[in-house]
Amino acid sequence: MNMSTIRKTITFTEKQDKWIKSRVTTGEFTNDSEYLRDLIRHDQVKNAKFSALKAAITEGMESGISNKSVPDIMKKVEERMRADRRL
Repeated sequence: MNMSTIRKTITFTEKQDKWIKSRVTTGEFTNDSEYLRDLIRHDQVKNAKFSALKAAITEGMESGISNKSVPDIMKKVEERMRADRRL
């Protein structure tokens, strides 16, 4: 996968610039761009998780009211958790 790069000009406050420089100075990142790309990647992952959760909620809301009882639902959840070895 060949990723081309695009140069952007962005503006930061002095406080923000100092923060970015401190992240680079600690050695975690080699330059400002690497740090900012890392922030964007984390935001993309967070957004993807949020979008998936939002879609699941919408699907649940649109599926209507269940005819199952709460104990029946809890039993199914427990069975799934045992099968996944989470319980």
